Amino acid sequence: MKILVLGATGFIGKNLVSRLKADKHEVYMCSKSSGIDITCYESLSQTLKNIQPEIIFNVAADVGSLHYVTTYAADVINTNIQMVLNIYKAVQAECPTAKIINPLANCAYPATATIQKEEDWLAGPVHQSVFSFANSKRVVYYLSKCYYDQYKIKTVNLIFPNTYGPGDSCDPNKTHALNGMIIRMLQAKAKNNKKFVVWGTGSPIREWAYVDDFVEVLILAMKIDHMAHPVNVGQEMGYSIAESAHLIKRACNFEGNIAFDTQYPDGHKIKIMHKNKFTELFPDFKFHDHHEGIKNTVLYYRSKL
Repeated sequence: MKILVLGATGFIGKNLVSRLKADKHEVYMCSKSSGIDITCYESLSQTLKNIQPEIIFNVAADVGSLHYVTTYAADVINTNIQMVLNIYKAVQAECPTAKIINPLANCAYPATATIQKEEDWLAGPVHQSVFSFANSKRVVYYLSKCYYDQYKIKTVNLIFPNTYGPGDSCDPNKTHALNGMIIRMLQAKAKNNKKFVVWGTGSPIREWAYVDDFVEVLILAMKIDHMAHPVNVGQEMGYSIAESAHLIKRACNFEGNIAFDTQYPDGHKIKIMHKNKFTELFPDFKFHDHHEGIKNTVLYYRSKL
């Protein structure tokens, strides 16, 4: 199958491309580093015209830590919305039979949500700490629905929790939250620090997606014809930030103490994703164990830092 991966050199993109190539698909890579700027309509349009993909994975995103998406809020929302506007417009113009697969982020759920259910995901405003990024993900849904209603452009939208695992950035301000903590703890161990500081109180509970699970679900999504209203990729299971920090401490063999800097915002108190719809779609799917995922990620960053 002829497949285009947008954001192919990013965290998810690199892992996805490797898997698609292993499955013998005809894979095309698109990213700014490869000379194709998705925020430039002409550049993207010409790429789609030349390739004529059957499937487009839209894993391109301007994203980072809570600090990053608040400090650069205008840049984050502008870049992410511009990319998705260009994607749908160019697909309609150049390859309207292509199907777009969009991973969305569960930070797009209302700030008051505890168990995040798909029917409620637009029922209130997002948390202020992720305002820029979360609202840009809601725009993806709006565009996908409108382009299907008018042009029958097919989309599969899936909502993922915060992702971690091998292959992400080594910059703790640009990487995903759990990976950032792993990087900082390995750095603390290398400096023989007696204390490791976790940003926030450590009490928020988060559900996590290991990168291999993320990629596997994207692959499975190719079999779905059209699904604009998103479905959670959820286990309905979470860990507090403090629990994950102690798992990382064990995996890193860090001997210092863990402290919590409450000057940093916690973000949402709990993010647990309702799993029923996902289980109906993929009843045999097996998620990676969180402990093993952290061990694998620590091994990866030990080789990079």
